[in-house]
Amino acid sequence: METTSKQLVLKNINKQFGDLVAVKDVDLVIAPAEFVCFLGPSGCGKTTLLRIITGFEQQTSGDVIYDDKIINDVIPQKRDFGIVFQSYALFPNMTVHQNVAFGLKMRNMPPKLIDERVGEILKLVGLTDWERHYPSQLSGGQQQRVALGRAIAIKPKVLLLDEPLSALDAKIRIRLRTVIKRLQEELGVTMIYVTHDQEEALALADRVAIMRDGEIRQIGSPWEIYKQPKTSFIAEFVGTSNFITGKKKNGKVQFGRLELAVTNLDDSGNETVYLAIRPENIELVDETRSSENYLASNVVEVAAEVINFLGAIVRITFILEEEEMLVDISEKAFEKLSLKRKDKFKLYFPPDEFHQYTELFRKLI
Repeated sequence: METTSKQLVLKNINKQFGDLVAVKDVDLVIAPAEFVCFLGPSGCGKTTLLRIITGFEQQTSGDVIYDDKIINDVIPQKRDFGIVFQSYALFPNMTVHQNVAFGLKMRNMPPKLIDERVGEILKLVGLTDWERHYPSQLSGGQQQRVALGRAIAIKPKVLLLDEPLSALDAKIRIRLRTVIKRLQEELGVTMIYVTHDQEEALALADRVAIMRDGEIRQIGSPWEIYKQPKTSFIAEFVGTSNFITGKKKNGKVQFGRLELAVTNLDDSGNETVYLAIRPENIELVDETRSSENYLASNVVEVAAEVINFLGAIVRITFILEEEEMLVDISEKAFEKLSLKRKDKFKLYFPPDEFHQYTELFRKLI
C-alpha cells in the first residue's frame, strides 16, 4: 500500500471487545483534503473506527498512520485532529466567542490573534452576530455551528465528525450539510464523517465507505455506490431497490409466469438468481411509441396499489408475481397518466438496469 505525506492510512485495523469483533481487517488510505464518509447501520463499527482514528479507542491490532508516522500511541490531544460529536458538548457558561476560542487559549495563542481567528471562524459559520450569546440562547443548528467552529479554529490536520446532524430536524440538517461541505472545500481539510443517513453521505462525500459487521464492504464515489452496488445489502441500504428471485431458463430469468431478459446474465452453475432494480429505472410504457422499442418479455401490466406523492416524483406500489414492488415516475408523467388506485398501467423493465447477486439481502440481515 503506497502512501504519501499528509495521508491518513488505516492498515489492517482490528478491534475486539471480548468475543465481539467490532472492526475487522480495515485497510484504507485517505488522501489529503479528501472528504470520506463511513456509512452503515447501527452497530456496524463506524463509530468505533472513528474513535480509533481519534485515539479515544485503542485498536486490538493494526496501525493508524498519519504523514508517514505511526500514531498508535499518540494521545488524542497530541494528534491535532478536530472532533465534532453528535452532542454539541459546548461549555454552557461560556459565550459563543469563548467556546470557539477555547482550543486556541489552550495552545497559548496571544489574545489579539485569538480574537482575529475567532472572528474569521464565526464569519465562516455564519454566527458573527451571535458571538456574545450563550449556548442556551441558541437553536440546535446554531449550537452545532459553534461546535464546528470550535473544531476548525485550531486548524486541525484532520476533522472527524460523528453523526453531527442526527439530532437536528430535516431542514436544518440539509442547510448544515451545505455549510459543512463549503467549509471543507474552502479550508482544504481532510474530513471523515460518520453517519447512518445514506442521503447525507451521498450529498457530502468524495468517497463513501459502506460498513457492515465491522468490515468495509464497498468504497467508492457516491455515484459508484449508488449505481454499482456490489452486494444486495448495499443495493437495499443505499437508496431503494426492488428484489426478484428467479430461475435461469433459456438465457432468461423465470419469475413466476414471466421470463425476463437480463443483460449479461451470469453463466455460473447456480440455477437461482437474485436481481435488483431501482424504482426510478423501471419505465412507464409509452403507448405512442412503437412496440419495437420494448422487449415484449419485459413489459408487464400491473395495478396501482398505493400512490405516494413525493414532490418531484410519485412513488407507486404495485404487485408483480405476488411480490410488492415500487416504481418512481415524474410528477408530470403521473399527471398525464391520471392514475388512480387500482388502475392498470404498463411498465417496462430494461434488461440492462438489473443488478445480479448470488445472495439476497434479506438472508444477510
